[in-house]
Amino acid sequence: MASIGKIARRTFLIGAAAVAGGVAVGYYYYRKPFANPLEADLGKGEATFNPYVKIGADNTITIVTPRAEMGQGVSTTLAAMVAEELDVGLDLVKVEHGPASYAYYNAAILQEGGPFAFFDESMTAEAVRSGLGVVGKLLALQGTGGSSSMRDGFDKMRQAGAAARQMLIAAAAHKLGVSAGELETANGTVLHKASGKSVTYGEVAASASAMPPPAEVKLKDKADWKLLGKPQKRVDMLAKVTGAPIFGIDVRLPEMLYGTVKMSPRFWSKPVSVDLAKAEKMPGVVKIVPIETSYGHGFGVIAENTWAAFKAAEAIEAKWADPEYPLDSVAIGEVLKQALGEKGSALRNDGNVDTAFADAPREKIVEADYAVPYLAHATMEPMNATARLKDGALDIWCGNQAPTLVRQLCANAVGIEQDKVTVHTTFLGGGFGRRVEMDYALCAALMAKEAGGRPVKVTWTREEDMRHDAYRPAAIGKFQARLGDDGLPVAVDMKIASPSVIASTLRRLFPSLSAMGPDKTIVDGAYDQPYTIPNYRVSGVAAPVSIPVGSWRSVGSSINGFFHEGFIDEIATAGKTDPVELRKKLMAAYPSAVKVVETVAGMAKWGEALPAGKAKGMAFTLSFGSWVGEIVQVADTPAGIRIEKVWIAADVGTALDPDIIKAQLISAAIYGLSAAMGQEITFADGMVEQSNFHDFDAMRIFQCPVFEVAVLENFHKMGGVGEVGTPPAAPALANAIFALTGKRIRRLPLSKDVAFA
Repeated sequence: MASIGKIARRTFLIGAAAVAGGVAVGYYYYRKPFANPLEADLGKGEATFNPYVKIGADNTITIVTPRAEMGQGVSTTLAAMVAEELDVGLDLVKVEHGPASYAYYNAAILQEGGPFAFFDESMTAEAVRSGLGVVGKLLALQGTGGSSSMRDGFDKMRQAGAAARQMLIAAAAHKLGVSAGELETANGTVLHKASGKSVTYGEVAASASAMPPPAEVKLKDKADWKLLGKPQKRVDMLAKVTGAPIFGIDVRLPEMLYGTVKMSPRFWSKPVSVDLAKAEKMPGVVKIVPIETSYGHGFGVIAENTWAAFKAAEAIEAKWADPEYPLDSVAIGEVLKQALGEKGSALRNDGNVDTAFADAPREKIVEADYAVPYLAHATMEPMNATARLKDGALDIWCGNQAPTLVRQLCANAVGIEQDKVTVHTTFLGGGFGRRVEMDYALCAALMAKEAGGRPVKVTWTREEDMRHDAYRPAAIGKFQARLGDDGLPVAVDMKIASPSVIASTLRRLFPSLSAMGPDKTIVDGAYDQPYTIPNYRVSGVAAPVSIPVGSWRSVGSSINGFFHEGFIDEIATAGKTDPVELRKKLMAAYPSAVKVVETVAGMAKWGEALPAGKAKGMAFTLSFGSWVGEIVQVADTPAGIRIEKVWIAADVGTALDPDIIKAQLISAAIYGLSAAMGQEITFADGMVEQSNFHDFDAMRIFQCPVFEVAVLENFHKMGGVGEVGTPPAAPALANAIFALTGKRIRRLPLSKDVAFA
C-alpha cells in the first residue's frame, strides 16, 4: 500500500493523539451504555429490552430502526437483523424509526475516515479504524450516510435481537418450570416440545425485560440465517405505493401555519437594503421575520397557506452585499487552476514519481486535464420541516439524516435545552446527503419561535432549494503517466484541486471548529484504488472557494471515479492494451478486484465484436468498502447517443438482501449517469443560474438503459451499498463514448460535447 505523504502523516499523528486522548478522557463514558430511549415512551403493556426491541403483552413486536429510510431499503434490512436473532419473521413485526438518541450512534460512519485504503489492513490502519470507532461512540452522532448503516448495525442489532430472545427464553423457563435448554423459539412463541406447552413472547415480555441482559450473546451462524442473505418484502413499500402520509411534506397539525424562506441569493451575504411593505400587505401573510443562521441570511414568511407564503416571498424587495467568492463560473475556475498549481498533500506516494518522469521520452508520456462542475442534490420531495415551539418545548417533524444534530442545533437556535426538543423523523423523499444539512430544520424552528405556539410548516420552493444547496464541489485534475515498453504504466502522477467538503461542512454545522490538515474527500476514489504501479502519486489541494459544498452521493469518489477511471482508459489506449486486461494486470494483488472485473466483463461479453454503431466502456471504483465494476454499452442513433445497457458487478463482502442491493446499485448508477449526461450548477453575479429540473435535468424514463447486476461476496469485510454504484457510472459512459466516437471527453457534463437520445 501507498506510503502516506508528509502532511498526511502530520495529520495522522494529530488525529491519533486526539483519538488516544479522547479515549483516555472518555473511557468511562465509552464503556458505559447509553440509556434506552424507549423506556420513556412505552405504551400500556409494552416492555423494552434494549433500544431496538419492544414487545407488548398482546405479542405485538416492534423493532426500531434508527437510520433514515430514504428509499434505500435500510429499514427492512436493519429490522431483519433484529428479527433474525429474535427468531420472528418480518411479517410479525412492526418497524419504527427511533427517536433522536445517542443510543443510536453510528460508529461505522467515521471508521474509514483515516488516510487508509479499505484494503489496507496494516496494524496502523486497523488501530486508526478502531480509534475512530471509539470517537464515533464519544460523539454519539445518530447519522445516516457514508453507506454505513449495515456495517454499523450488523453486530449490535443482531446482538440486540439475540439478547432479547435469550431473556424471553429465561422468563419462559421460569413460567413453565422447565430448563431453558429444553426450550425453542419460533414465530414469537417459546415452545417446550416435551410437554407441548408454550408461551408467546408477549406473555413473558414484562418479566423477561426485568431480567439483566445476558453477559454473553451467541449469534446465529450464517448457514442458519432465515432472513438475512435472502430477498425480503420491503416494510416501507405498502405505505409508499398506497400514498400513505409518511413523508415530512405530509405532516398536518391543528392550527397549523405555513411558511417558506427567501434567503440571500449570494451565499453568506447580508441584505444591504430591504423593503417588506408590499409582501407584508399580501393576503394571507401573518408575519415576515429575519433569518440568520450558520447557513446565511434571509427572511422567513409565515402565512395562512403555502401559496400565500410563496407569493409574499417573491414580493420581498432586497439588495444583497457582494459575495466573498468569485462572481461567476469562469472566475471560480481560475481559482481552481491556481490551486492546482500549488503544492498538494499526497495521500498516496509510492516509489519516486519525480525520478520516474525525469528521463521519460516524450512518446511514452500520457497527459490529460479533467474537470467536473458543481452539482445540486435535487431531492424529489421538496425540502421541508414543520416546527412547533409551545410552553418551552420544541417539536420538529422532518425527513433528516441526523436527528441528534437536528435536536442540538435547533435547541441552540431557539435558546432551550436539548431535552426540550423532540425530533419526529419521517420518511425521506430523497436524501443523497442533502438532508444531513440543517438549514431547513433551523429555519422552521426560528419561524416557530415567532408563531405564538402554533406549528409552522415550512416548504422550500424548488428554486429556493436548488439555489441554496450544499453542492458537490467543482473539481479539476491534472494527470500524467509514463508508459513502459510493454504499454503498462511505470509511473502515474495525479493532482486534484477542489473546495474542501470538510471545511465547508464544519462552517455550517460546527462554526467554532476548523478543519485540520488535508481533506481526504478531495482525493477519495483516486488515492485508494487497488492498482499497483511502481511510482504512483495522488495529491490534493483545497481550493479557497467558499460556496457551500457538502456530501453528495459517494462524495469525493463521485468526482475521482470519473477522473481516475477516465485516465486509466487513456493509459490503456496509449499503451495499446485492452482496458479490461490492463485493470486485471494492475489489480493482480487484489483478487476481489480482479474477480469483479472478470465477472462484469463476462456478463457483458467484453471482447466480442459489436454491430457497427455500438460500443462499450468499462470503469471500476472501490468506494465505501465495496468493489464495483460497470460496463456501459452505447449506440449511435439519429437522435443522439443512446445508453442501451449497463452491467454491474459488485463485491459487497456480505450480501444481506440481494434484491435491495441490486436496486441500490441500479439507483446509484442512474444517479451518476444523470449527472454525467447533463447536470451542472453554474454561477453568474455570485448567484446560482439553475433553478429547477428544466435546466438541471435528470435521466428520463425513456432514456433509462437495461441493467444486469451481479452481487459477489468474495472480500472478507462487509462493504456499503447506497453510494457505490455512482462513481463508476460516469467514466464507464465516457469511455464507451470514446470507444464509439473516438472523442475523449474529459469534462462533465457530457452533453456539452455530445447529444443523448
